[in-house]
Amino acid sequence: MALTQQKLDATSMRLASLQLPESGAWLAEARQAAQGRVQAMGLPHARDEYWKYTRPETLVQPDVPAAKVFEPYETAVFDDIDRLKIVFVDGAFDAEASDDLSLAGVEIETLETAGAADIHWARDLYGVLETRGQDPVERPLAALNTAFARVGVVIRVTGKAARPINLIYLNRSADSDAMLHHVVKVEEGADLTVLENGPAAARLSTVMEVEVADGGAFHHVRTQGRTHERRAVTHIFARLGKESTFKSFTLTANGALTRNEAVIELTGDDAVAHVAGAALGDGATGDFHHDDTVFITHDAERCESRQVFKKVLRNGAVGVFQGKILVKDGAQKTDGYQISQSLLLDDDSQFLAKPELEIYADDVACSHGSTSGAIDEEGLFYLRSRGIPAPIATDLMVIAFVAEAIEEIEDESIAADVLSRLEGWLERRRG
Repeated sequence: MALTQQKLDATSMRLASLQLPESGAWLAEARQAAQGRVQAMGLPHARDEYWKYTRPETLVQPDVPAAKVFEPYETAVFDDIDRLKIVFVDGAFDAEASDDLSLAGVEIETLETAGAADIHWARDLYGVLETRGQDPVERPLAALNTAFARVGVVIRVTGKAARPINLIYLNRSADSDAMLHHVVKVEEGADLTVLENGPAAARLSTVMEVEVADGGAFHHVRTQGRTHERRAVTHIFARLGKESTFKSFTLTANGALTRNEAVIELTGDDAVAHVAGAALGDGATGDFHHDDTVFITHDAERCESRQVFKKVLRNGAVGVFQGKILVKDGAQKTDGYQISQSLLLDDDSQFLAKPELEIYADDVACSHGSTSGAIDEEGLFYLRSRGIPAPIATDLMVIAFVAEAIEEIEDESIAADVLSRLEGWLERRRG
């Protein structure tokens, strides 16, 4: 299908504002191929099927909409957890603020270092999983990132990592435009936890490609917030081997526009993939539009997937969920579960959902559901009758509402840290 003139013009303008980074042969080849994919697909437009709920103009235009930089008002999330810190400032790697990139059972390099090598293991993954994720739904902003991202880390896990790796994104400039691309390879039987946090930039694009080999485990916990005017589009592409585990959770608060995409392939028998998120939006502090778009493909037997997304919205905030489970022919004994729910704290907010199931196997257990509603008045009355003030009672019910998503975090100390951030956000909204 021919690209519309609007898409052609927007794509040409964006590409003209960028320049392919210099790198070694293997990375240069991957970047050139990604640039070709962008030109063939065109950047997203509001009339595209998977962008009809989220306007992409500010994500594709050459100029970055300014976002006021906020000073931290509390200690950073994960500060109380023993972890290896890798710090980026406005999308640039900060070696001085980062820890030494050495960890038992893990090999870590910057994308720049890995890309300069003639031969590197990342060649088999960089842009490869992103390319696979373009079918059947095109994801041109991910291809744009693959082509032009200069910064990121490549991580190869050969055993059980001694501690989590924390990717910290700091923001110092009101007009920063950051692109980061990470590659993670979890070898057979290995185990890694990756944490992400920080406002990053006025406009942020990240891609993380994750391959989990047979028996491996990858855990991912991310928080997004602090900056009210921030715009971000993130992609996670993952491929899972036999008896492997992939779990990802994201907590989002604030931000004018956030779109988080996850594309997961279960290609080995008995693999497990859980993707969860909780979003808290208050339009009183500025625009809030949050979009979770998930596509999980079952291509092996006896695999399990869960999608659990909760959004709490008020003062004109908008939440979007687009989730799909695709069960291919032969993927028998599939167990697929999907739930998306919103709690609307006023009549001005909006939740838009598009849950999908596409099943070509006959021995499966798949379910999906989506609900949107106001706070439970009976529950609120019960708490009030016990002497709890209305604002605190409302917050307690919000915490109970998002608990199912937070429970997807396996590490109890990390889950407790995330919960404390949620409680702090609610307390500040109480004034």
